[in-house]
Amino acid sequence: MTRPTKVLLADDQVLVRAGFRMLLDVEDDIAVVGEAADGAETVTRALATRPDVVLMDIRMPVLDGIGATERIVATRGLEQVRVLILTTYDTDAYVFDALQAGASGFLLKDSGPAELLHGIRVVAAGDALLAPSITRRLIGQFTAARTARQAADDRLAVLTHREREVLALVGRGLSNDEIGAELALSPATARTHVSHAMVKLGARDRAQLVVVAYQTGLVGAGPPGS
Repeated sequence: MTRPTKVLLADDQVLVRAGFRMLLDVEDDIAVVGEAADGAETVTRALATRPDVVLMDIRMPVLDGIGATERIVATRGLEQVRVLILTTYDTDAYVFDALQAGASGFLLKDSGPAELLHGIRVVAAGDALLAPSITRRLIGQFTAARTARQAADDRLAVLTHREREVLALVGRGLSNDEIGAELALSPATARTHVSHAMVKLGARDRAQLVVVAYQTGLVGAGPPGS
């Protein structure tokens, strides 16, 4: 029997954590291994429990979710931990920073139970959870102002033409199957190109490839929902 996905809950609100725990505890393939009320405690609990996924609130005392994500990603022994950020969408201007810090994706705080469970499973499997419309609005908005001019040509010089095409499609939120269909490639070949791009660009996971695609201008911000 496959072991359940271990989840650490990080939120400064007791009732929020209790709600998440009630939802997750009834799932056979998910096990809550701990809770934390601030970012510093989250890092400590992650070291103690070695979760597969940290469900991370951004706004917490002592150390916020971005700082906690940075520490987890940089801590020896926690390299395989995936961070799923919780955001309030319009009011959180920090999602881009969280992705740069090493988060594997983000969910809206008002997501339904099915979306939350799906998000945890997707991130635990090593994929990114990035809704394209939200990605355009949040990442596009902040990269346009701060990082879109960061030596894009030099950064992408290590990629082949095909890898650039694949990177652009990853940035648009396409899956490997969809990339394959778009470029007339098999899903396995598309997956290989994605992996090569990750290695060449030093990206931790697919979520960071999305950030690079926006930073370098391969994907434009565009209007929300376009």
